[in-house]
Amino acid sequence: MTIFSDFALHKTIVQAIHDMGFEEPSPIQAACIPKILEGVDMIGQAQTGTGKTAAFGIPLLEKMTPANRIQAIVLTPTRELAIQVAGELRRIAKYKKIKTLPIYGGQSITHQIRALKQGVQVVIGTPGRVLDHLRRKTLRLDNVSMLVLDEADEMLDMGFIEDIETIINHLNEERQTLLFSATMPVEIKRLATRYMKNPETVAVSREEVTAPLIEQVYYKVFERNKVESLCRILDSEDVDLGIIFCRTKRGVDELSEVLQARGYLADGLHGDLSQAQRDKVMKAFREGTIEFLIATDVAARGIDVGNVSHVINFDIPQDPESYVHRIGRTGRAGRKGIAMTLVTPREMRQMMIIQKQTKAAVITRNVPTLEEVAERKQEQLREQLVELLESNAVAEMYEKVVEGLAQEYSLEKIAAAALHLAFHSEPGEGGEQEAYDFGETGAAKGMVRFFLNVGRNANLKPQDLVREISETVGIPGKAVGRIDIFENFTFVEVPDEVAPFVYEALRQTRINGKRINMEPAKPRGKR
Repeated sequence: MTIFSDFALHKTIVQAIHDMGFEEPSPIQAACIPKILEGVDMIGQAQTGTGKTAAFGIPLLEKMTPANRIQAIVLTPTRELAIQVAGELRRIAKYKKIKTLPIYGGQSITHQIRALKQGVQVVIGTPGRVLDHLRRKTLRLDNVSMLVLDEADEMLDMGFIEDIETIINHLNEERQTLLFSATMPVEIKRLATRYMKNPETVAVSREEVTAPLIEQVYYKVFERNKVESLCRILDSEDVDLGIIFCRTKRGVDELSEVLQARGYLADGLHGDLSQAQRDKVMKAFREGTIEFLIATDVAARGIDVGNVSHVINFDIPQDPESYVHRIGRTGRAGRKGIAMTLVTPREMRQMMIIQKQTKAAVITRNVPTLEEVAERKQEQLREQLVELLESNAVAEMYEKVVEGLAQEYSLEKIAAAALHLAFHSEPGEGGEQEAYDFGETGAAKGMVRFFLNVGRNANLKPQDLVREISETVGIPGKAVGRIDIFENFTFVEVPDEVAPFVYEALRQTRINGKRINMEPAKPRGKR
């Protein structure tokens, strides 16, 4: 197994990676990091979610020096990606005196100029804003030794190729160029041929992966309600033993703490535990002393417990291969198993990729309501009472309590009060999820109408909007209701049960290169 300390990295970088909770490189990181450290030009073909930011970010920051000049520039298609990349680079550079700065439209250019004057080593920017700075001469790229083009195919789709070429012409020829793209259209290949020196290609293997024959479901959840949603799911299921997967060691620790506080029999397993601690947790899991084992992918390797009934992806896996490895830990030796994945709006595309690659029939379910959870708990309580009564194992001290109370109250009332006490004193009684109330939007019955700030001016067609909603939210295109497209804005209706998800997913995206501002519509005649 390859680990990050196997690479020629300074201990400050390795320590920062450790702090981020990552235990081993993903396939694209393992393939890219050594090559980039060697100084070769490289083309990386990988989807979002494979860990490609760290694949170029780790070696890039390794090669930076504290010298007060811009030494690397990363070009991204969108403001959101620029912020995301800058955030990850900042975490990797935590112990190294390297400053990173995202520059993008929509933020004060004066603020950016001030930050540039204070000195940065790595700039992450959108092509349009980088060009603005170049024209103002507030950004100098003559000392740049590394150029990264991230999501090059999306930049091509958004019409940024000419801007990129203009920016490249401001750079020294003596530089290392890295290009990352999910697809390789002709224009991207031409760009690589023209501006890269004998580039090596690294592609994350997308071999056909097959998911085992177990029931697979996913739940659409919001990030802020994720733990509450998980608890409701756990409370409504008959779990013998369950493995809950988190992306990082820190995530394992935090979720273990929360579930234990809510009264679940759970414990965590990750690479920072000593062998003795590991053995203790695994012994408890095998013996059923704990019901839920919370683990990272690496920590779960080698676990062979035959009666795992549930695998739950609290954090979505980074690739289809990891998904298959995770869920393969249930449904063993002919037993029934179920795999559940919690999916937030921004992870919906990754879920679609997993479904497509694994050719798995993953059905969607709604998170159980409080009423459904209560009903299930009552059923479980009844089963436990019947078992206790039939086994004649009721402690004598409780019988005496009942005898004493029976002189003043009926047996029915005593039993109901005892059940109420047992049922409502359980930890983990969470409040209702924070719900969206879009109010009256002028939509058809059972629908919610949204206003979008783009229309024919963005070359928007009904099929574009239907496809975007369908792919991003995972609903059939025919479920989308009425669409009215005007010159500068659009109205669209979606079913009320998916409206919050549509709102969360689309209000921070782009369609045809145009930034979307989405809000609930006002009733007709009031706008």
